[in-house]
Amino acid sequence: MLTISVPATSANLGAGFDSIGLALDMQLTLQVLQPSDHWQIDHPFGADVPTDERNLIIKSALHLVPDLHPQHLQMDSKIPLARGLGSSSTAIVAGLVLANELTGAQRTTADLLEAATTLEGHPDNVAPALLGGLVVSTYLDEQVQAVKLALPTLFASVYVPNEELLTSASRAALPKDLPFKQAIAGSSVGNTLVAALATQNWEVAFPLLEQDQFHEQYRADLVPALAHVRQIAHELGITGTYLSGAGPTVITLGDYGQLATLQQHLAADATLTGQLFLLPMDATGVKVQKA
Repeated sequence: MLTISVPATSANLGAGFDSIGLALDMQLTLQVLQPSDHWQIDHPFGADVPTDERNLIIKSALHLVPDLHPQHLQMDSKIPLARGLGSSSTAIVAGLVLANELTGAQRTTADLLEAATTLEGHPDNVAPALLGGLVVSTYLDEQVQAVKLALPTLFASVYVPNEELLTSASRAALPKDLPFKQAIAGSSVGNTLVAALATQNWEVAFPLLEQDQFHEQYRADLVPALAHVRQIAHELGITGTYLSGAGPTVITLGDYGQLATLQQHLAADATLTGQLFLLPMDATGVKVQKA
């Protein structure tokens, strides 16, 4: 039996809009049950998520290998849909790896990253899903460049609101242009943030995670939990809270002890009715097991 596991991801770390992402230990697991005369994928997400060729996992597999023989698949995932934790990216990566494994694993990780970026549009989520850890990436002139940084010994306090926020709606809230001065400030913050992440200088990195100039202020009304979680964290002396992906998930990075205390306070707040997770980083990215 072929089993593929892909971690959840968090992108848009601070000013790293569409460029900085990390993998979290919350998994999508895909099993190949047996060949079939038609594509079928069993999953726990109900009737709104297709179980045939319209499913994103199968669509991604067929994008890579259009004549791939149909399979009966079983998928389980703890990653909430449309919450800013890379649910679509994990599905894309799972489908591409599925096609690659079923055809003899002829493609490299770089090949899969390029295909995944083509499907997703940018690499900030698919790169850490494939590579694991903390990844800085860009997509220019149809070329993907991704740099995996040393794995930080950090945890993530994850608050997932109950309400979905579709990427299309979140993207629509963004301006078409930024003032030149603001763009320069955002770039300066982003550059320094990458340097701090690369050297694991958390005293610099955590405050900079909260200094984004590119998207958070425009999405604030869509995600009121962001300011609320950040305020509670600040009252505890904790910085490093940011909007994960396009939202609405809010993540705070830090050490386990601090974040456990933060989660106790978030759980006690009656206005925060969503789910809480305290997750380590996923170091390896996509994993393949053959029984």
